[in-house]
Amino acid sequence: MSKRGITLYLHVHQPYRLRDYTVFDTANTHDYFVDPDPLSGRNNEKIFRKVADKSYRPMNQLLEKLLQTHPDFKVSLSITGTLLEQAEQWGQDVIDSFRRLVETGRVEIVAETYHHSLAFFYSRAEFESQVEAHKAKIRELFGVETSVFRNTELAYNDELAQWADQYGFKGILAEGWDPVLDWRSPNFVYRPEGTKDISLLMKNYRLSDDLAFRFSNKSWAEWPLTVDKYSEWMNASINDQPLVNLFMDYETFGEHQWADTGIFDFFEDFVGRWLADENNTFYTVSEAIEAHSPAGTISMPSTVTWADAERDLTAWIGNSMQKEALQHLYALEKDILRTEDDQLISDWRRLQTSDHAYYMCTKWFTDGDVHAYFSPYESPYDAFLYYMNAIRDLRWRLHAHHKTGGLSG
Repeated sequence: MSKRGITLYLHVHQPYRLRDYTVFDTANTHDYFVDPDPLSGRNNEKIFRKVADKSYRPMNQLLEKLLQTHPDFKVSLSITGTLLEQAEQWGQDVIDSFRRLVETGRVEIVAETYHHSLAFFYSRAEFESQVEAHKAKIRELFGVETSVFRNTELAYNDELAQWADQYGFKGILAEGWDPVLDWRSPNFVYRPEGTKDISLLMKNYRLSDDLAFRFSNKSWAEWPLTVDKYSEWMNASINDQPLVNLFMDYETFGEHQWADTGIFDFFEDFVGRWLADENNTFYTVSEAIEAHSPAGTISMPSTVTWADAERDLTAWIGNSMQKEALQHLYALEKDILRTEDDQLISDWRRLQTSDHAYYMCTKWFTDGDVHAYFSPYESPYDAFLYYMNAIRDLRWRLHAHHKTGGLSG
């Protein structure tokens, strides 16, 4: 009989934020992602260095310690290409520490789109190019192959699962959303509707979000969250079920929940408490799939994500600004790729990162505080204007490229 296990999956990502790119910059400068102001909330180097100090370095150090201390501790990570590029430029030691984690053999890398994009919903060819690019980057930096897939923002539906099955992935991740699960529990492995060889792991969002969102919230009725209390909840949830899938952003540790909240000490103590019971373990995503046969079939004909109260795509495509921006962006695909201009293609792909559309969200009454916290702009309208100016400049560069037959920008 398999042990009761926690499948811990952490998502590591930073976008390339647009600077305040005005109409006067269009056709003059093409440095959309380079903000010269070191105090700006759009300065990508400054933000990376801050988050690396607050989250990546201390959390990687803690994970190394836990791996050395507990033979049964394991974790799965997905790391976007945009984060890896920034780390290569501004924090090679962060790459090195991730590499040490992977070399233990107990840290699995999960596949995703290189640019953290929503390309699956706009261009299947571009989507597959980004999945391949991400697999190649992981292979280059860490020397491993990915076999389990997560889509951007955990955006999932039956069609995506069928694609991943045909592509050859053995597992895929999704949100364990109540309207989809109905009477079922997220604490089992499932088979996606219409697939043959792929398994589905679903996030236990209550226990995950207790750490990711509620841990430091003093107005939460359960604050402060203690290891005793959380362990009781974990045991009650898993009871006669095989696993609990804890999925959250890596930046939960140190950035979203600051060190002075006690999040690092809490996590270290909780892991020790969980593994003190010989019936308990941790799984990588692949191990969870290999250890447990699907308990049934799950169908999600409509897209479900792990964001906001609605758990759908409205955080990215819920208003006319977001829809217009993404339609204009993907309309450029064939012309951009035809240029074979590496810089132009790179800039176009960086503009696909879903964060850009998220910054344009106007859902202020339910989740607006979350959107405002993560946005580096004064308003979603500013985010839209700067973005559309960058799109206009891409068009200008395309025109210049066709006129000269040479490289743009």
